[in-house]
Amino acid sequence: MVEYAKTLPNVVESSNYISLCTEGGAVFIKEKMEETNSNRLVVCACTPITHEPVFKKVLEDTVVDPSYLEFCNIREHSSLVHMHDKEGALKVAKDLLRSAVARAAGLEKILIREVDVLGKCLVIGGGVAGLKAANELGSQDYEVFLVEKEPTIGGKMAMLDRTFPTDDCSI
Repeated sequence: MVEYAKTLPNVVESSNYISLCTEGGAVFIKEKMEETNSNRLVVCACTPITHEPVFKKVLEDTVVDPSYLEFCNIREHSSLVHMHDKEGALKVAKDLLRSAVARAAGLEKILIREVDVLGKCLVIGGGVAGLKAANELGSQDYEVFLVEKEPTIGGKMAMLDRTFPTDDCSI
């Protein structure tokens, strides 16, 4: 993958590091970013769910805006899915990486603005999920506005006679 990445447009550095989300990995990334004067970071490894804050902090430390981070999750989207098909896994990983590099080239700085929270919310849809959301928000002292396009609330649930597994009346 390292060698394949080097063949892609706009890639100025491609390296392998055993654990990028560690302190040592952060130092490694920072050094490589400064050494190559890079203005984007594509992490081709694992999930952004748990590790995105680590890499955003690394970018902040290198004076590159955290908006210029792109993930390529080859662990969950390729390696684990195709663990019994190494050729297939490699093909998918290359597709994912090529896509991530292309997305990274088009990234723009995301402006962050703080706004006051009004304590009001709009829930669209009076089905089971909308009613539950409105109820939960109301119990947290939000002023809730519920909008439903039909003359009655309940959504699909209102069309049922009985519900599984208790056979209770649905209304």
